[in-house]
Amino acid sequence: IIKDYKEGDKSLHLKLEDETLYEYPIDLQGNELPFLRNPDILVGENDLTALSYLHEPAVLHNLKVRFLESNHIYTYCGIVLVAINPYEQLPIYEQDVIYAYSGQNMGDMDPHIFAVAEEAYKQMARDEKNQSIIVSGESGAGKTVSAKYAMRFFATVGGSASDTNIEAKVLASSPIMEAIGNAKTTRNDNSSRFGKYIQIGFDKRYHIIGANMRTYLLEKSRVVFQAEDERNYHIFYQLCASASLPEFKDLGLTCAEDFFYTSQGGDTSIDGVDDADDFEKTRHAFTLLGVKESHQTTIFRIIAAILHLGNLEIQAERDGDACSVSSEDEHLNNFCGLLGVEYSQMQHWLCHRKLVTTSETYVKSMSVQQVVNARNALAKHIYARLFNWIVQHINKALHTTVKQHSFIGVLDIYGFETFEVNSFEQFCINYANEKLQQQFNSHVFKLEQEEYMKEGIPWTLIDFYDNQPCIDLIEAKLGILDLLDEECKVPKGTDQNWAQKLYDRHASSQHFQKPRMSNTSFIVLHFADKVEYQSEGFLEKNRDTVYEEQINILKASKYQMVADLFQDEKDAAPTTSMAKGTSKISVRSARPVIKAANKEHKKTVGHQVTYDLSGSIVKILNLYTPVNEFEERVTVAFIRDIQMHLQERNDPPQLLLDFKHMFPVLFPFNPSSITMDSIHLPASLNLEFLHKV
Repeated sequence: IIKDYKEGDKSLHLKLEDETLYEYPIDLQGNELPFLRNPDILVGENDLTALSYLHEPAVLHNLKVRFLESNHIYTYCGIVLVAINPYEQLPIYEQDVIYAYSGQNMGDMDPHIFAVAEEAYKQMARDEKNQSIIVSGESGAGKTVSAKYAMRFFATVGGSASDTNIEAKVLASSPIMEAIGNAKTTRNDNSSRFGKYIQIGFDKRYHIIGANMRTYLLEKSRVVFQAEDERNYHIFYQLCASASLPEFKDLGLTCAEDFFYTSQGGDTSIDGVDDADDFEKTRHAFTLLGVKESHQTTIFRIIAAILHLGNLEIQAERDGDACSVSSEDEHLNNFCGLLGVEYSQMQHWLCHRKLVTTSETYVKSMSVQQVVNARNALAKHIYARLFNWIVQHINKALHTTVKQHSFIGVLDIYGFETFEVNSFEQFCINYANEKLQQQFNSHVFKLEQEEYMKEGIPWTLIDFYDNQPCIDLIEAKLGILDLLDEECKVPKGTDQNWAQKLYDRHASSQHFQKPRMSNTSFIVLHFADKVEYQSEGFLEKNRDTVYEEQINILKASKYQMVADLFQDEKDAAPTTSMAKGTSKISVRSARPVIKAANKEHKKTVGHQVTYDLSGSIVKILNLYTPVNEFEERVTVAFIRDIQMHLQERNDPPQLLLDFKHMFPVLFPFNPSSITMDSIHLPASLNLEFLHKV
């Protein structure tokens, strides 16, 4: 401040760090003053909790100083590690760095992903508790790479005791999952389009013995549609780039530009990425994980078949009410040949559907648009089944018969995102992030404060943003997803009608808005940003209709692996076991049984999203996220002891904070560079009861 402030002044006269003069207007009604800055000695501190003033500008400034002036991409915030994506490879992840962090305490060295991984490993061994590392952040923040480094750390420090090479297999799962589950978006050249939770299992001596992966919410729509400047999944481009290899001659592939499913985004290449080279790495990883050569060939045949399916020429007939695919269509010929299915059957059932009523069955022609929708749904369904098959086989390769003593979980889920046009996929992704944010809040704030209240410790509650109202808007009864499912059941339901129901129902919600200029869009105020979603296509994507007749043709494939992909659980193994002592009588109605609608899926996608999030991810994290560091290391007895001493001094009871004489008190554990020796405690404070640790 360069000029004294007098009460009633309408502005403050300030001099900024870069010597510029600035007049800061003061709102006399709101009485809002600018944020206080931290003393120079604290700027660039490696733990944000060590700052005297912790507010958004101070946090951002500290991160900026560390990143630009000290070249540090990592900073602690208590038990949380904040990472800034440098968008380049840094030489801080070599083996010797892993060994340097191994066995160290979290605050002893510079902040690093390896320090967090070591802390999880140490707590697992010391407390015999399973651990979880959550990697969250917006799209392009570097989550997948961070998760990979954490896994590499565990693979190195927990190297298997036997020659099973299991840690190499755990790491080999990454290139495969990136090939089939990552794609280029406008935010990120290697964006994960699915969520994954990897559990790395350890034996009693804390050596890796195996791993297990669960995946969530694959973005299937990308298989059939890409926005401008985006790509389909990497594997399609990798295969096209290697199409000239002799073993792939019979796939009928050319370059990616020639296929509708890989060329909608425009440029099919990524700067600095060699798809053919990456394909070699993908194949090598498959081999390392023990996927047989014949199975690999079938995987690539299925991927090529999806590309041919996207290039079918559909010709309209009879004023567009019916259509057909030519008998000479080379892409349909390739599709059927690669999947080992009957050409004439596929040609017929791509353009017709079966309607079953109580008394008879009709075969109905479909319009061009209906055929295109059905064709796209089939392509998505084939890819999703293949994706699940690959995940199962990775899990089989990483499975162990040795008894698992404990595990560390790593959750890497796609980040919050908002584009020019946001649809059902962004809605699901942002809903997933909303749930994760709540998980984060509950561990860092809620649980901590509830514990203090329970213990009756005087404590000023920190006001933090609770996003439960936003989650309720999405998942509660008559929330966005519930109304979407309802509209999907209405025979003539439309995206527009659904949007109208949202306006009628949620107009008063603080997290919902209707855009001024649109009757088909809606805005959700998420924790990270407000996002406008276009309702067009929501119903179709949520229904995810695949016609049974097309699936039945694939079930009859002459290739065993293709046929197996489409077997339902109930088809695969009919259960004949019966509970002891019970007999079962089956009664058949005299009326013909009405078959369920011609759909492969009975669950809508929205329903599956809610189940995945509330039923799986959050449940896993609630089970295994360890008690907060603070709670573990600062015992209630320790806090009570200090409370008692403070009360004896007739001071107002406060938790480790004395407003008359601001002094820092270190807990037994503190990841800060300031040590006890550097703190001078004046004798006048009567704090002899505090011992150095």
